[in-house]
Amino acid sequence: MSATFEWVISTLERDLLPENMNGAVIVAHWRCNASQTQGSGDDAVTYTATSYGTEGFTPDPSASDYIPYADLTEADVLGWCWAGGVDKDAIQTSLQANIDGQITPTTADGVPW
Repeated sequence: MSATFEWVISTLERDLLPENMNGAVIVAHWRCNASQTQGSGDDAVTYTATSYGTEGFTPDPSASDYIPYADLTEADVLGWCWAGGVDKDAIQTSLQANIDGQITPTTADGVPW
């Protein structure tokens, strides 16, 4: 079984000046939440892991593919993040490894007394 991943944009930072920037997005704050449930019924346990980061942009309002702030979707901004350097596959692999380590720990801590 593998984890379920949810990518979200937590907030956007916009450039309000000069006015021709029209609130262009300059930084996106993203989060990837992973969860995996083991077992069922009363014995079910859900394991979670999260990764958070930011991605910066240099918007050009005169570009043909420019999207005004009011018309943006979360999918648009996530696409920019992944195209700009956020390694979606590596982050999901890392989160899966984190959850796998929670399910089957390879280390422990504590004292014997």
